[in-house]
Amino acid sequence: MIIYKILTIYDMSGFLKATSMGNSSPIGLAPAVGPPGANVSLGPVAPQVTPDEPIFLMTPAAQAVSGFFVWTALLLTCHQIYMHLRYYSSPNEQRHIVRILFIVPIYAFDSWLSLLFFTNEEYYVYFDTVRDCYEAFVIYNFLSLCYEYLGGESAIMAEIRGKPIESSCVYGTCCLWGRTYSIGFLRFCKQATLQFCVVKPLMAMITVILQAFGKYRDGDFNVASGYLYVTIVYNISVSLSLYALFLFYFATRELLVPYSPVLKFFMVKSVIFLSFWQGMLLAILEKCGAIPQIHSPDVSVGEGTVAAGYQNFIICIEMFFAAVALRHAFTYKVYMDKRLDSHGRCAPMKSISSSLKETMNPGDMVQDAIHNFSPAYQQYTQQSTLEQRGGPPVSRSHSTTSTRGDNEKTLLLSSDDEF
Repeated sequence: MIIYKILTIYDMSGFLKATSMGNSSPIGLAPAVGPPGANVSLGPVAPQVTPDEPIFLMTPAAQAVSGFFVWTALLLTCHQIYMHLRYYSSPNEQRHIVRILFIVPIYAFDSWLSLLFFTNEEYYVYFDTVRDCYEAFVIYNFLSLCYEYLGGESAIMAEIRGKPIESSCVYGTCCLWGRTYSIGFLRFCKQATLQFCVVKPLMAMITVILQAFGKYRDGDFNVASGYLYVTIVYNISVSLSLYALFLFYFATRELLVPYSPVLKFFMVKSVIFLSFWQGMLLAILEKCGAIPQIHSPDVSVGEGTVAAGYQNFIICIEMFFAAVALRHAFTYKVYMDKRLDSHGRCAPMKSISSSLKETMNPGDMVQDAIHNFSPAYQQYTQQSTLEQRGGPPVSRSHSTTSTRGDNEKTLLLSSDDEF
């Protein structure tokens, strides 16, 4: 009995001591953390990190390691772009190749800048907006490059039109059982990639607006936050775009064999799709409380920003390997021999600045969008007539002034041919 009273007095003194120190939580439960008046989350609470124990992303080592991979990737890719512009002998193809290659400098440098301004919770959203908009442009250009490889829509339809679509659950074509390849099939592939070129920049602008009004935070799946809805729309759009890209490859893989499409296809999908799922995985880890938040009088960084910081650090390293792989996938050496004419002489080349200006002109994408979304689309197809005649390639910039340009509209397909 005496021992029981002593233990009771000891427990009460411990409880009073804890209460006097400001801990009003029951014994054995963690106290609620948050500003006065804030709603206390019932989910896992993210651990807090003080400046005395900084996370890796805040150290000079993180910036040095990421900077080394980023600048190495920039040197490799810029040299490759320069060589393509120097031997700009096939503008119809190299225009799209150079645009695809620019994904490495944009992704790498953008992610590195976001890492340098890691402690600011708003800057990374604006940096990532540029990166996200460009990835939609890359998907479109890769599909357009495949079109150029095969000679245009009419040449492709001459090879695959009327053939039954192989039904396979492995390749995601089980829902297309009983259908055949048609001009509507090509139209779907182009429209699915073009819609991503519209949806992605639109979602990026909405993200910036929501961020300005405090309605957006990475990893916040609350129904009152814009992150949930932006993620759903973006996921549907990018999945549709990449599925259309895969369908096109599935239909023309035998025709594309001479152009070694496997590495090209894998690189484009991995850079865009894997980076997206990396971000989703980090958002889930953040939701589970595995990503720490930083809170101090000088620095206050939420767990969403920390998760985005890890994503940017990973991308900085990945872009080095992407630069090496893209150097082999889209080599410039195949275009060096095309500079020689029939007499073995070097053909005159444009200046690098004019080639770069032509490459970054989005006019062809605008025309392609009008062409594919036009109600009269099924009455004509684009045909690379000059390539079929064996003549030298001509820049699309001159197609508006010539009636025999490389993108003539040819009345070859009937208007009732639908997918």
